[in-house]
Amino acid sequence: MKEQWAKEVVQVRIARPTNQLTAIERFYCEGIGLEKIGSFKAHRGYDGIMIGLPYAHYHLEFTEHMDGSPCPAPTKDNLLVLYMPNLEAIQRIVQRLEQMGYPEVAPENLYWAEKGVTIEDPDGWRIVLMNTMGI
Repeated sequence: MKEQWAKEVVQVRIARPTNQLTAIERFYCEGIGLEKIGSFKAHRGYDGIMIGLPYAHYHLEFTEHMDGSPCPAPTKDNLLVLYMPNLEAIQRIVQRLEQMGYPEVAPENLYWAEKGVTIEDPDGWRIVLMNTMGI
């Protein structure tokens, strides 16, 4: 049974700290090809960026505190999965990230290797570019 409150949710944001905000922005915007859809500076000691798809109601937020915000990846199986049916687009992204110094890595769960490519972002968090339609 669906909860009634779920109909009231208008946006989803996944947020995490980093101490490499510039590198994170470059990885996700220049490398992956997502868009910077917002940002802020010196807000209660934090700088931040929101990155996502301009037509979607969900996005990623990365924040950096002026005193530092290290955020080591918890495990190799904590993943952000982007389902992309266009294999050529995946190959272009993988090539661009390789040139930027972010090579493909072996996934913890071999399922992701069947139709996906796994790459670590500057903080070691893993992204899977999955060549399927998703659910």
